[in-house]
Amino acid sequence: MDGVYHSMEMTKASVHDVYYLQELYHSGLQDCLVLSDKGYLSAQGQLDLFCQRGIELQTPMRRKQNGYRLWPSVFKNSRRRVETVYSQLSDQMMLKRNYAKSFNGLRARIIAKLASFTFLLYLNKQNDRPINHIKHALAA
Repeated sequence: MDGVYHSMEMTKASVHDVYYLQELYHSGLQDCLVLSDKGYLSAQGQLDLFCQRGIELQTPMRRKQNGYRLWPSVFKNSRRRVETVYSQLSDQMMLKRNYAKSFNGLRARIIAKLASFTFLLYLNKQNDRPINHIKHALAA
């Protein structure tokens, strides 16, 4: 189902995006396409990921980068969906408001919010409603 979480990885805020590529080796993903943001522009990291796991990492180029070319619109639309879901989690599910005292507490709260968000998406799908209209998912 489009726009629904099926896996999640979490790192500390101090971990740079490029170092997160190492986490993808152990994530269980294989032979797939991953859309990322501009923080993952490590050419060597992308090449290693593709050669070892078959994961193609598509990253939009920066405008001032040599050989700049536009990102295909299908990738832009998919990335926009990811950003929309994150925005919904931040605003409607109050993801950023968190009073956890430990990393495990934070992780448990985020998992609970993602589970409830996914359940609302599922309800919309079952009731033939627009999938991303989660505010009204429980309405009759």
